[in-house]
Amino acid sequence: MRAPSSELPVKLEQAALRVGAVEIVRDLTLDLASGAPTVLLGPNGSGKSTLLRLAMGLVRPTSGRVTWGSRETPGERLAMVFQRPVMLRRSAAANVAYALPARDDARVTALLAQVGLAPLADRPARKLSGGEQQRLALARALARDPEVLFLDEPTASLDPAATKAVEDIVRAVAASGVKIVMATHDIGQARRLAGDIVFLTRGRLTERADAASFFDAPATSEAGAFLRGDLVI
Repeated sequence: MRAPSSELPVKLEQAALRVGAVEIVRDLTLDLASGAPTVLLGPNGSGKSTLLRLAMGLVRPTSGRVTWGSRETPGERLAMVFQRPVMLRRSAAANVAYALPARDDARVTALLAQVGLAPLADRPARKLSGGEQQRLALARALARDPEVLFLDEPTASLDPAATKAVEDIVRAVAASGVKIVMATHDIGQARRLAGDIVFLTRGRLTERADAASFFDAPATSEAGAFLRGDLVI
């Protein structure tokens, strides 16, 4: 069993982020606690990626605040995987080793095995397929031993087989006690993975519910339209 997390809950309190005259997210109040994966849904431009960056501490709100546990600054046991992760010009194993605080060959081998890439340890990371690179990015993130793992559209450009491989890793990581917070545009993926749904429109939190309730009986017209495949602007 994991010790109680010092990073959780991640709390956004009336957080807003403005860039010039554009308010990307506004009046966002949200608690992210331990438990099953939280999936962020919403149309393009709704603020999903920005919410992840705020929760990770990569950007600071222009008003409101974000806290991690009892702290005003993020700790070291947070990690994030982007839709298009940057691969270092080195082997797959060296990409994972780079994320470790000290050399630990056994840990690198174990992380590569966890994501199904042990046979490709010596292959240049930039020569891997898109799905393999995404799994390598997950291994590199897991090298931080995160309590919270943020995923920003991790399978957006992957084929079904590669998507399944990533989803299987996400399930296993969540089952180990790591809190997953993931943005996706894929309603099917949200159904497969989510414990609860955060639905955003126009930079605002429109609805939050457990996954079964959200998909069976969305409480807002915007969420209902989104699930029907209608355009939500």
